[in-house]
Amino acid sequence: MTARSRHPLIASVLAAATLVVVGCGSATAPATAPGGAPQSGGTLRFAVSSDQGCLDPQQVASTDSIYSARQIVDSLTDQDPSSGALVPWLATAWQTSPDAKSYTFTLRENVTFSDGTPVDADAVKANFDRIPQLGLRAQLPKAYLAGYAGTTVQSPTQFTVSFTQPNVQFLQGTSTHSLGILSPGTVATSEDERCTTVVGSGPFTVRDYVRNSSITLAKRSGYAWPSALSTHQGEAHLDALEFRIVPESGVRTGSLVSGEVDAISTIGEQDEAPLTDAGAQLLARPNPGLVLGLGLNLSTPVVADPVVREALSLAIDRQQIVDAIYPSQTRPATSVLASTTPSFADQSALLGFDTAEAASLLDAAGWVPGPDGVRARNGERLTVPVSFVSNFSTNKPALELVQQQAKAAGIDVQLREVPVSTVAAQMQSGDFVANWANLTRADPDILRSSFSSSGVNTYRFPQGPLDAALTAQAGEADPVKRAAIVAQVQEIMVREKYYLPVVELTTVLGVGANVHGIAFDSGSRVQLHGAWKSQ
Repeated sequence: MTARSRHPLIASVLAAATLVVVGCGSATAPATAPGGAPQSGGTLRFAVSSDQGCLDPQQVASTDSIYSARQIVDSLTDQDPSSGALVPWLATAWQTSPDAKSYTFTLRENVTFSDGTPVDADAVKANFDRIPQLGLRAQLPKAYLAGYAGTTVQSPTQFTVSFTQPNVQFLQGTSTHSLGILSPGTVATSEDERCTTVVGSGPFTVRDYVRNSSITLAKRSGYAWPSALSTHQGEAHLDALEFRIVPESGVRTGSLVSGEVDAISTIGEQDEAPLTDAGAQLLARPNPGLVLGLGLNLSTPVVADPVVREALSLAIDRQQIVDAIYPSQTRPATSVLASTTPSFADQSALLGFDTAEAASLLDAAGWVPGPDGVRARNGERLTVPVSFVSNFSTNKPALELVQQQAKAAGIDVQLREVPVSTVAAQMQSGDFVANWANLTRADPDILRSSFSSSGVNTYRFPQGPLDAALTAQAGEADPVKRAAIVAQVQEIMVREKYYLPVVELTTVLGVGANVHGIAFDSGSRVQLHGAWKSQ
């Protein structure tokens, strides 16, 4: 049985997403324009803004760190960015049980990790058995394996993954970097050791890692098993990839203009003109998943108050933030899910901008403006601390504008920058009131992994109707019925202001004119197996 001939649930759900690429294609068509016949050799120098402090694809969630991690591992499947269909990668075929509780895969033969060990069913089992034991850094793969009951090996090339309840989103999860397959030797090491060195079966291997400075990857000799979406079938064209950690947006832009680097991440509105004037390419693709917004710790009194949440949402002018801060391809958020996410449902009617109404709500609730304009009640100032990291150059200026807008309604938004490497620990401890967040995934189950009270529950959600809907969509095998449940989830979250959507993140890269073959995957992260540089 072929990969698409049995239970095409995920493919049919995901096909509903229309993903727009500015400038060009998908994983089947490189994001950069053709430049003649590909040339071999050279190093691609890629400047990113931050380092999560970990190389392990199963333990990274920050986009800047995913760029390098994605090149080290292959996944069981791949997802077409245009249609949402799942296609073969390490697995050549798969079957889903009618109750969506078990998935049987057939692996391609003669695939090895870079340490020489085979990519076989035992290796996959070792990965999946270990993931539920990992800490908070691995919240993404742990969510994809929710209800994991175990993996049964039938042969070196065949295995079955079982769950205690229906898990329709798992199959799409197998296409992500988070469920990328690592060598058994890596799996056996500690979580921290895996952050410093990792072995996969991908087109590049780790050569050197200097935390907060650089990650250097070398071409994997003999690589010959790319995704079915890849237009290039052999070893990588490039000899090496060098990811440089450059926090300052202006420095990254200047480095690309001067030719010191070949590509840069996280372009802001102010970077577009200098880059295009210098002849650089701007490659863009909207990110599916949880939009950029304010994640609220509902165990803290100030944002546990629904009036405060409603007033803060009303005070935010999303269009102004997009126009002032973000690249021209960006749009305001109209739900907790980006419009490119399967089962997106527009909730813009619940996301109005009205400073006067925000002030009126706070007046009625007893929040009185003070001499400096900040409201107080019973001696307590209306202060909402917001934690953020600078992994995107637009984060701080966007939040500074949110701060100004909130001040007009009498809300004191205080900005607290934290290192990206400490975010997981901070979320686990609950030592935050609000954080500037997003998560990219081309499946609506990203909401369950973020907001179910029975999961990691970093936002301290109480049990309630939202839980039932999140659980129901994860077990609904009918795509139409699942989409209706996901729409209900979005309506509850936006109506109750459990999460305050602000901006639909769009990945925009600046790339030198001599760089070709960079491809976006379905999560708007880059694939560099087919990338090359012309002289």
